[in-house]
Amino acid sequence: MNLHFLHLVTFKSNQLHKPKTMNPMFYFLTLTAVVAATANAGGPVLDSKGHLIFRGSYYVIPRIFGAAGGGLALVPRGDKQCPLYVGHETSEVHMGIPVRFSSWMSRVGFVPESEDLNIMMDVKATPCSQLNYWWVAPSVKDRKTWFIAAGPKPKTDEDYSKTSFQIKKTGDSLRGYKIMFCPKGKYCMNVGISREKNGVRRLVLSSKPFPVVFVKAT
Repeated sequence: MNLHFLHLVTFKSNQLHKPKTMNPMFYFLTLTAVVAATANAGGPVLDSKGHLIFRGSYYVIPRIFGAAGGGLALVPRGDKQCPLYVGHETSEVHMGIPVRFSSWMSRVGFVPESEDLNIMMDVKATPCSQLNYWWVAPSVKDRKTWFIAAGPKPKTDEDYSKTSFQIKKTGDSLRGYKIMFCPKGKYCMNVGISREKNGVRRLVLSSKPFPVVFVKAT
């Protein structure tokens, strides 16, 4: 166990709660939660301010601000209104739609790295009803391209094989994360960006990751 990591998590948690004195039970619970998460995963995912990501809503934006674009959106394909796919705003001034994370296996209050979870767009309603969970779906015209589509809440094992994602560090010198599709945790593929001729950007399975940071939605 990395002692510097434990110190960082405890420091962040203390800053969030700002207790007047160190509560031994609080410290014990924080340490226990971190140990439980890191036993099978890579540790807690942090937002852009270095805080633990809990069950709130977070904007997903490029790690490098500027020409890389803004946040995520829901966009159709062709002339059909439904289904909707997860797209990417081309302008950095558009934060887009935030997401929520759910259904990770470890019983901790924060989102862990490298553990299967579901991702949903945090929007109350869409033109396609309550279809806002991330699903991997093949292109109708080109079976080599796999898009991230918006679908219903997964319920069966077969559903989870198409809706299991993980968050991992990019592994380079610049802090950030990448989202990966990991069906049943056996292997993982990067979620990247596809740029179409009309300028629309969509999330797809790709050999090249889409480095991101998570900004808490207020």
